[in-house]
Amino acid sequence: MDENRKGWALRYLREAIDEIKIAKRNRRAADLIFDAIRKAQAAVYYSLGEPTFIDYIVNEMLEGKLLIGNPILRFLVEIEKSINRLENMEQTFEDELIMRESDRIVSIASKIVNLLTSED
Repeated sequence: MDENRKGWALRYLREAIDEIKIAKRNRRAADLIFDAIRKAQAAVYYSLGEPTFIDYIVNEMLEGKLLIGNPILRFLVEIEKSINRLENMEQTFEDELIMRESDRIVSIASKIVNLLTSED
């Protein structure tokens, strides 16, 4: 991983973690949750390679245009599905469930990014 992508991955991860903390302390900042999980996702994409390309592949898989054989890509598709589901739940006001799932996504992203960035 080059230093530029590593820097962006770590930055997005820090911002995601900070935004989740803010949303936990202040329920009026709940809109930060969705920004945080997208940033966590971007951090993973940056740590894996070119984010635009990875996003394209994930979206192609979601549309059923590609077979999901690779476990990492299958995981990325499942994260995207989870994020989409949470964004759709925003209207139902399931705050606790949204917060728990968002925490889980950011935690998983953190583990992945830390693993991939520490190998340099």
